[in-house]
Amino acid sequence: MNQTKITRRQLLRTAAASGALALGAPAISLAESLQNEEKAPPVKSGQQPKTEAEAAQKYKQGPGVFINRPLTQISKDADTLLDDLEGRGCDYFYNEVGVKSGLVRDRAPAVGRSLSRVSSIAATGFGLTALCIAAKRNYLLAALCEQRVEQTLAFLLEQCPHEHGFLYHFIDIDSGGRVFGSELSSIDTSLLLCGVLTCRQFFSGNSRIEALATTFYRRIDWQWMLNGGTALAMGWLPDQGFLKHRWDIYSELMTMYLMAIGSPTHPIPVSTWDDLERPVVDYSGIQYISGVAPLFIHQYAHAWCDYRDKRDLHANYFTNSIAATRCHQLWCLVLGRKFEWINQDLWGITASDSREGYRVWGGPPSIGPLDGTLVPCATAGSLPFLPPECSHVLLSMKKDFGQKVYTRYGFVDAFNPKSKWYAQDILGIDQGISVLMAENLRSGFVWQYFMKNPEIQKAMQAVHFHPDPDANRQVL
Repeated sequence: MNQTKITRRQLLRTAAASGALALGAPAISLAESLQNEEKAPPVKSGQQPKTEAEAAQKYKQGPGVFINRPLTQISKDADTLLDDLEGRGCDYFYNEVGVKSGLVRDRAPAVGRSLSRVSSIAATGFGLTALCIAAKRNYLLAALCEQRVEQTLAFLLEQCPHEHGFLYHFIDIDSGGRVFGSELSSIDTSLLLCGVLTCRQFFSGNSRIEALATTFYRRIDWQWMLNGGTALAMGWLPDQGFLKHRWDIYSELMTMYLMAIGSPTHPIPVSTWDDLERPVVDYSGIQYISGVAPLFIHQYAHAWCDYRDKRDLHANYFTNSIAATRCHQLWCLVLGRKFEWINQDLWGITASDSREGYRVWGGPPSIGPLDGTLVPCATAGSLPFLPPECSHVLLSMKKDFGQKVYTRYGFVDAFNPKSKWYAQDILGIDQGISVLMAENLRSGFVWQYFMKNPEIQKAMQAVHFHPDPDANRQVL
């Protein structure tokens, strides 16, 4: 299990090193190919529709600017589904935990009792945030959520082994001890910290939660994780030292760097932000910043930190994720020529379970041994970026496949319509991104509370985030 996870991170890092892609086929050609190359009906001279590439010429070019647009409303049916999805997801994060620790299981079966003792610290970070949502939405009694948060934070500080404040990727759900020989993980510790800081603000009246959360943050030695370099190491192993790969190319790393730069005790240089590589992908005339990686890298950084209507010296990152999601949709529609069940109603592929085990797959460009498996969290995690389109896919999945894909904890991790394979498990991180982004679309709740942390505000100012006057003005 440990090897699978480490390989996944290393694979993403190695692939990203290849830099920007040049795919560039006009989107209109993609649409034509999906219409069986039927000839378009004649139109009067001067009334010919413009291709996306032609229409884009009147807009200022730049990563993520091409298809910016304001958030739009979702249907009442979609809102009802998202409310139910969030409630079921919060049940996962309340039920699938260690009784004494509050640590969240890495995965659990969609049906039946789990006997797994493996907790993921990233899933626990999502789970802590889900408890805030559950209290706010009355999915669970607020007092129970507060009690669980306090219990979990105390266990994380007092029972879990750490090095310079960083925790191991996988730990025992009862003892907190390292399992699978997993690495001390910088990114997973950061996802955990995001949940910790969200709880600090939401339960601000609880002085013990505030103190525990602040102590947890102050303990993390980000300077140590730099290991003498200009980018954070991906992790550390007791018998080998620091992993050779670093978080130095655009991915889910953004909020980690903001927390590291804003650290009250061990901050890293502000210059590390600008030193990150930001390769530009061009797909079907749409440009956006991205490493060669699955769609989730454009979701995780936005789960807590609110990048709407602002930009730094490089880009508007919220708009950038809109562009990435639109390109993923177009790529899926082209993939539908090979897998006929993939269409406007059913699309979305990101790293997930498969019939053959965990897979890092997606696109563009195509990554992994694609077999037409669909992944609900691909669209659920992108809900704030393309609300009508992503919510429509989730409605279609539930309507077409019912209880095969929609269970007591929400959507299964993945499924393949042709082979009639349906994942048996719910994955904590995939359920987590679905719950958080559904709530962010509906209310902006997670963004609201996470952004109250003064360390984040300080870091965003330090790296020159400022209002983006062009946000939501260009509509395509």
